[in-house]
Amino acid sequence: MPPTSFSCSFLTLQPRFNSYVNPIFRSLSFQLSSSPLPFNAHFSSIRLRSSLSRPAETDSPTGGRSGALTPGPSVGADVQKIDVNPPKGTRDFPPEDMRLRNWLFNHFKEVSRLYGFEEVDYPVLESEALFTRKAGEEIKDQLYCFEDRGNRRVALRPELTPSLARLVIQKGKSVPLPIKWFTVGQCWRYERMTRGRRREHYQWNMDIIGVPGVMAEAELLSSIVTLFKRIGITESDVGFKVSSRKVLQEVLNCYSVPEHLFGKVCVIIDKIEKIPVDEIKKELKAVGLSQEAVQKLLQVLSVKSLEELEERLGSSGEAIADLKQLFSLAEKIGFSKWLQFDASVVRGLAYYTGIVFEGFDREGKLRAICGGGRYDHLFSTFGADDIAACGFGFGDAVIVELLKEKGLFLVNLYYYSYAPQHFCLGSCFFSFADFA
Repeated sequence: MPPTSFSCSFLTLQPRFNSYVNPIFRSLSFQLSSSPLPFNAHFSSIRLRSSLSRPAETDSPTGGRSGALTPGPSVGADVQKIDVNPPKGTRDFPPEDMRLRNWLFNHFKEVSRLYGFEEVDYPVLESEALFTRKAGEEIKDQLYCFEDRGNRRVALRPELTPSLARLVIQKGKSVPLPIKWFTVGQCWRYERMTRGRRREHYQWNMDIIGVPGVMAEAELLSSIVTLFKRIGITESDVGFKVSSRKVLQEVLNCYSVPEHLFGKVCVIIDKIEKIPVDEIKKELKAVGLSQEAVQKLLQVLSVKSLEELEERLGSSGEAIADLKQLFSLAEKIGFSKWLQFDASVVRGLAYYTGIVFEGFDREGKLRAICGGGRYDHLFSTFGADDIAACGFGFGDAVIVELLKEKGLFLVNLYYYSYAPQHFCLGSCFFSFADFA
């Protein structure tokens, strides 16, 4: 008898009524032989154990990693046992995790294209100098770097923005401005692991090159809000802390702090919510700031409203004008409820020059979800002319933790068995809350 054609379509469930999820597999057609072979279709009740949402490994008292598999019995005296786990801080992506990763990355890419951005990518291995010229001291200590066989200093990229700047300079005038590029790439940093922080992660970047006005920052923030809405996150879950590096610069100028110390001060201020204030004061004094300058700086950084900032700095500065314009645009575009002013936000990378922002979990359980800002002087550090530029980085680890925390994690489960073979028939979507 001829084979029987069979097709099956599956619908998705919305994680929240005000959001939507595009189905990963809308339909799948396949053929089954009419011969009487055993066929079982079932969904197994499971407890999710995804490496995307699994907490970072920690060292066990015995020196190994907690959760590591116990090696089986030796099969011979000459067989050398190996640790079958990936290196500490890294992940495998078996099929069930790849489905989740692809789902998230597809949303990154769809939102980017919706806003007119083109996809690019760069080498994972770059010249070490690319990341040490202007990044700041902290990232220098976190580099995976080495000397290759040609005696060249190279590094695994810890972030994507310097690579973007290099490519823009390389292309020169062959690419007309403005440029709107995005990428989803793997990054490496040797740092202390915590929840949502690994030594390798994937990062979604969107950058606008050649637009000097605040409209560029507004477009970037709007795109992130669009992503959040698509995956079920609302303004009650997440917000953006917004400030400007120019606020810090105005304070330092009042006390004649040398410009070459600006990057170091930013790296220290970026730790303001991570270490005690007394430690912040000690580090600021250690780089050369006076007691009076430290006191004034910390007073300004405690400001949480534009009105109070205007009272302290006056209304004539560029920082106030830029921030007012951004909040006005947010009101017109429709995402002002997501924003709040916080003068302590400076970002840890030394190349930022203007408006900076961080996405944060309003419950305060997680580290920054994303961050970015303006970096108008980055290109000149590589020997090119300055170009107006801004962008953001959005890692995969923290957003997965947030989705799990909110019970919104999408599980793309499809498992059918047919004799010894497995056939993928469709997608099943449900919430982490189902397993509470």
